[in-house]
Amino acid sequence: MNVLLSTRSKVLATVALLTLGAAFAGLGTFGAWTSSPTASPGALNVGAINLTLGTAGGAGNRLTIGATNLLPGDSLSRAVTLTNGAGQLASITLSSAANPSSDLDQDTTDGLKLTVQTCSTTWNETGTSPYAYTCPSGTITDVFADQPVIQSGVALAGIAALGASGVTTLVFKLSLPTSAPLSMANATDTITFTFIATARAGTSR
Repeated sequence: MNVLLSTRSKVLATVALLTLGAAFAGLGTFGAWTSSPTASPGALNVGAINLTLGTAGGAGNRLTIGATNLLPGDSLSRAVTLTNGAGQLASITLSSAANPSSDLDQDTTDGLKLTVQTCSTTWNETGTSPYAYTCPSGTITDVFADQPVIQSGVALAGIAALGASGVTTLVFKLSLPTSAPLSMANATDTITFTFIATARAGTSR
């Protein structure tokens, strides 16, 4: 699993020295008084991006666990937790690639389909490969549903991990349609999912 981070650069402006002057005139004399207070800026800190995934193979990242002997009509579900260890993000996008590749990913009609979901409360995981997920007392929302497994730059909109220190657990569901042809028998794919976080645009601070 790859995590790529990108950020916008920020330019910090120094605080200019403020100088105040005053002149006074008297009878037959002249005096010049000056006062030069200084203003130093407070600490200036440049933000960072810190998007992480759960430990590979653990409850926070089951995407590293594959499956074998899939048949048409089968599906598998895997959870992954995204943790934003820094500030507000403009976006988190998802891309996927297959290497090795086969008709399982190349056939966008009868090949593997991908659904990504969130739970408004906390996912409950049961079982051990196969894993099953429920959303007790909550609502399951499709981030996107039943799309070809190979995706490029799909925005994961509205998830909590976009916010500062936000955490989101996503459940990925891969399914093989009942229409999958016999030619896919014995095919093997390794799917890599990549999450890309982008910092928010600059604002007046």
